[in-house]
Amino acid sequence: MKQERRDRHRSKNRDGSIRGEKSVVIQAPGESLLDADSPREDDRDDNWGETTTVVTGTSVDSISNEDLTQLSKDSEDSSALECRRYISPALGAILGFVSLITPLAFLALPQLLWRDSLDPCGTPCEGLYISLAFKLLILLISTWALFLRPPRATLPRFFVFRCLLLALVFLFVASYWLFYGVRVLEPRETDYRGIVGYAASLVDALLFIQYLALVLLEVRHLQPAFSLKVVRSTDGVSRFYNVGHLSIQRAAVWVLDQYYSDFPVYNPALLNLPKSILTKKMSAFKVYNLGEDNSTNNSTGQSRAMIAAAARRRDNSHNEYYYEEAEVERKVRKRKARLVVAVEEAFTHIKRHQQEDAVISSPKHPREVMDPREAAQAIFAPMARAMQKYLRATRQQTYHSMESIISHLQFCITHNMTPKAFLERYLVPGPTLQYLDSNRGRQWTLVSEEPVTASLRQGHVFSLKRLDLSLIVTATPLPFLHIAEEFIDPKSHKFVMKLQSETSV
Repeated sequence: MKQERRDRHRSKNRDGSIRGEKSVVIQAPGESLLDADSPREDDRDDNWGETTTVVTGTSVDSISNEDLTQLSKDSEDSSALECRRYISPALGAILGFVSLITPLAFLALPQLLWRDSLDPCGTPCEGLYISLAFKLLILLISTWALFLRPPRATLPRFFVFRCLLLALVFLFVASYWLFYGVRVLEPRETDYRGIVGYAASLVDALLFIQYLALVLLEVRHLQPAFSLKVVRSTDGVSRFYNVGHLSIQRAAVWVLDQYYSDFPVYNPALLNLPKSILTKKMSAFKVYNLGEDNSTNNSTGQSRAMIAAAARRRDNSHNEYYYEEAEVERKVRKRKARLVVAVEEAFTHIKRHQQEDAVISSPKHPREVMDPREAAQAIFAPMARAMQKYLRATRQQTYHSMESIISHLQFCITHNMTPKAFLERYLVPGPTLQYLDSNRGRQWTLVSEEPVTASLRQGHVFSLKRLDLSLIVTATPLPFLHIAEEFIDPKSHKFVMKLQSETSV
């Protein structure tokens, strides 16, 4: 008996059918939990909010020291990215604060250090004070509007124009401080009117730098110069966009902004072929004649028939795909009709309570006044099954939970929206931004053969990669248009009608 148990244990370990090697793969939030190998998944009557656990055949101790090192490195990289996100705005804010305080310091230092020896200035200085105050106010407001905005993306390289402007401001302020220390502080200049004019000239220079920043950062790229073709590598969805003179990294940020609002959500479950086609073996038969040369014609005809049958099976695969797709479309239309009818019937039981009209309720049929949340939960039950079946048929169950549907239903009831307005989110797949999870979809990798700080050129190709997909971007310059003028004499707009006997005129 012990020998049989030992042999059975050895056989199980030999074929690998039953092992102690287990590992649980927990899918990240927002990823698809759809099992592509189960064709009857949409016919199951599972509850909302079900989870999926995938058991693989790898070892329990599959996490090695290299994996732990990689995880720690990824966490360090993420913390470095978070720090880098705020370093550039912090440096710009410090430099801007110093540049705004410098004119005031130029005016205050002589008053604090050698006030008794200053020459009286009088009315000219008061006019300069007013001019300087308004210029500083304009400079402060324009700096707030142009620079003090939260960054929307972290770029892999420095923004060249922004660094150029910061360096220019630093050189201006440092040069003015150097001249001020040599010409004003050291000899204790007594001409206070000249000191005030010197501070006003610094403010004028800062205003001109502000104008230059507006041109380089906001105006230069407004005129379209390139057409960008963006293709999603997984399902081939493409869009075309016209952009101006941008660097590759700024064009990548602009493309991602448009991607989240223009591209439909990527659903990997829709790309899977039916199981009947994927699991069907399409291998051809290879027939070898191992007999003698005087083999009979019967064996030759039989081999030809086998080859022809294999070829027919291989050629009929597209027919099977066609009928499978038609069956799926028929099922989707059927479940869509059931969903529309169920939602229409559910919405008929809801009527907005008007405050000015008294609610007349009889003892037999009392009317209960509910808030939008209670009303949404009350009418969700009749449509829940139809909604669940439709979402499974269209492979959208991973994007819509029961709580999100009830919240959307509450929103529609609160704003007195129709059933069609409620169904719009589920009948037509929305943009990627509608399903964006706060924990995913933010990390992208820019891949480019050219330096990312270089401007777009003819034929530039770069890609934006994520874990599950990538965007391939191709830049094409817009053609130069030559428009010629041609004069048409207004007297030439005269016509003659030719009458023929065969016509009815």
